[in-house]
Amino acid sequence: MVDSDRVMAERIHAIVKANAPELSPKLWYGMPSYARDGKVVCFFQTAEKFKARYATLGFNDSASLDDGTMWPTAFALTELTAADETRIGELVKKAAS
Repeated sequence: MVDSDRVMAERIHAIVKANAPELSPKLWYGMPSYARDGKVVCFFQTAEKFKARYATLGFNDSASLDDGTMWPTAFALTELTAADETRIGELVKKAAS
């Protein structure tokens, strides 16, 4: 993993562990992910792996993020600000509930 993606992945790992310690870290298609009862709830995709201009934090359908008839399931990340980290913590906590 390139340094910029590694830094984000490590920070996301800390955020997930602080906000949803019940999720188990695992590799999923070679990328960091977090599972409940063996099902991946959220994951981090590096920009490099898919030759994209940004990394992605994604949520699978096992995440409890339903909000009406439409809601985001992935977020582009170019860096992590304090506000981003707070929002990610909230999303991960909700996804794990």
